Amino acid sequence: MDDPQERFTGLYDRYYRNVLGYVLLRVEQGVAEDVCSETFLVAWRRLDELPEQVLPWLLGVARNKLAKQREVRFRRKDLVERIAALTSEQEHVAWDVAEHVVDREQAISALRALPEKDVEAMILVSWYGLTPDQAATVMGCSARAFNVRLHRARKRLHGRLRQEVGAAQRPVRQTSSRFAEES
Repeated sequence: MDDPQERFTGLYDRYYRNVLGYVLLRVEQGVAEDVCSETFLVAWRRLDELPEQVLPWLLGVARNKLAKQREVRFRRKDLVERIAALTSEQEHVAWDVAEHVVDREQAISALRALPEKDVEAMILVSWYGLTPDQAATVMGCSARAFNVRLHRARKRLHGRLRQEVGAAQRPVRQTSSRFAEES
């Protein structure tokens, strides 16, 4: 088999279930499928360098991808918790406590739903006061790419906040009063 696409297809067909099974023992299905995709992407990129015993190598790549996934989840959780902890005492006094708790929970929930890069971009600019050029340097991209990323992050946050507020304002559906009238 000299055709790389055929070699990769054979590799994928033969080992996908093994890799997916290995990953499913450690994470939920959505994450497992992402990790498998990333694992086979690495295999495709290194197709000419694959060892003779491919399955152990694939499982090692999957294990490394799982470790990175865990690290990302921990960093995101830590970031959200640090933001939540920075609510000042003055904010508690200035607002109605009930409204503040609801608003804060909605904001935290919206932030948790965003990708880590979105949260990081917004924090670099709004929390640390960096210019787009400085923030781009931190994130390892051009200023133009950072500005696009920041714009999209703000747009996604706005959408998530609208969803959170909409979900909080939806009335509870009551049962029909027809049954009460017939009794």
